[in-house]
Amino acid sequence: MVDTAAVASADWSEVDDALERTFQFDDFVAALAFVNRVGELAEAENHHPDIAIHYNRVTLRWWTHTAGGITVRDRDLAEKTSGLAA
Repeated sequence: MVDTAAVASADWSEVDDALERTFQFDDFVAALAFVNRVGELAEAENHHPDIAIHYNRVTLRWWTHTAGGITVRDRDLAEKTSGLAA
């Protein structure tokens, strides 16, 4: 069942049945370090976002393909991901 509750963080948007956010960093090295932290979280949770890196910007999309959209798990991981950028 897809959870349609509002996104807990105003920094995330609902785009095409996914939670999406773009993070900006000082440079490519910092962006890549963030992606590696996200990768560790995703592996630990066995739930993986779509990731796009554009030099110092990283766009993440959390969604659950088996549910056809956003679930509570996606919202939880979006919030955890926000903490990794700090």
